[in-house]
Amino acid sequence: MSVNAQLAQLTKLYIAGSAAAAEPITAITLGNPTVFAITGHAGVANGDVVTFAAAAGTDAALLNGLPFTVKYYATGAANDTFAIDLNTTGKTITVASATATPSAWIQVKELKGIKPSGASTDKVDVTDLDSVAKEYRSGLQDNGTLSADINILESDPGQAACLAAFTASTSNSYKVVSPSKTRTFNATCLKFPTIPDSSVGGIQTGTAEWQISGVVTVS
Repeated sequence: MSVNAQLAQLTKLYIAGSAAAAEPITAITLGNPTVFAITGHAGVANGDVVTFAAAAGTDAALLNGLPFTVKYYATGAANDTFAIDLNTTGKTITVASATATPSAWIQVKELKGIKPSGASTDKVDVTDLDSVAKEYRSGLQDNGTLSADINILESDPGQAACLAAFTASTSNSYKVVSPSKTRTFNATCLKFPTIPDSSVGGIQTGTAEWQISGVVTVS
């Protein structure tokens, strides 16, 4: 038995809800990544999706109105800092009245297991007439699907939000928070137990499935 194995208990799944309160930006450090300071101990955490507004400067359009995932959150004596994956080296962006508005996350409760299908890439044939054997390169990464076994709790806001996303066929932001890492991604709910599994002496259960779209950000 490995004493170094990472425990799965306390892993949680969240779906993004409506926007939370805007957090004032107090400083911007341009570079790669771009680093922000915010009022101490504000309502932002690793894995949050934040949307920026009211930054100034020639290149402010690289931020304003766009969502980014928070990484490397650090608590400071006066102000906290976090980074986003945006290269602003040589750009002109100033604080002005800049804010970062995080999504309000809703936990999807009563999960019995979270099962990703695993990431894969396509095999691209790049063989040409000078090749002496078949040659290949990896194509775009496909982050696959995520499924979860659920004890049905129709009063749970997280399950209700997932059902609403499934019914509306919308793409939403999700995050899986484990004791060691936070993984944030966009996904479409492909399957949801609108009719739960039921049996004598049992509880109502079901399985939900999401198609991940784009990258998975680890923070």
